[in-house]
Amino acid sequence: MRLYYAPGACSLSPHIVVREAGLDVEMEKVVFGDGVRTTELNKENYYEVNPRGYVPALRLDSGEVMTEGAAIVQYLSDQAPGKNLSPKQGSREHYQLLEWLTYISTELHKNFGPTFRKDLSEDEKKKAVDKLKVRFGWVDKALEGKEYLVGGAFSIADAYCFTILRWHPRAGIDLKEFPNVATYYERIAARPMVTKAMEEEGVTK
Repeated sequence: MRLYYAPGACSLSPHIVVREAGLDVEMEKVVFGDGVRTTELNKENYYEVNPRGYVPALRLDSGEVMTEGAAIVQYLSDQAPGKNLSPKQGSREHYQLLEWLTYISTELHKNFGPTFRKDLSEDEKKKAVDKLKVRFGWVDKALEGKEYLVGGAFSIADAYCFTILRWHPRAGIDLKEFPNVATYYERIAARPMVTKAMEEEGVTK
């Protein structure tokens, strides 16, 4: 398999899962240029891999390409069932995992979008950050008395959540406002395979 990523982007989530699962996956960095996106090692036109142009993408051994990070991390965890990165399908915890993956994708990930835009006014950016802080507050409350999001153990939801939380400095969000999130963030960052994935991408927590 081959995982296409960009350093520090949301593709860090499946990269973490690859390392946590101990899977043999080739990492392919995507270089973003003006209207052009090319893979660093194999010199592929990335738009031919994923016509939408964003990362991550996962090329399976069959040649088929998967996109969308939430789906990719579920697929990767299924390739290493012994690592217990996802609760058993059909269990209550499994549906809680799906709830979290959906929430992270639609309420955290999506709402960070405006903070990356250069064409927004300061007022528009402030409104976006205020909305994010509400979402951070919900996560903070959900983490009260818990070490991880689902079932008392690290899961693919934690890999995704940590990846998005890494962007908090860009939005000017101080995690001290959210003590449970801050503790959780440091806990995930300290995991050896999380550190390894970040080092491989040349990014820090």
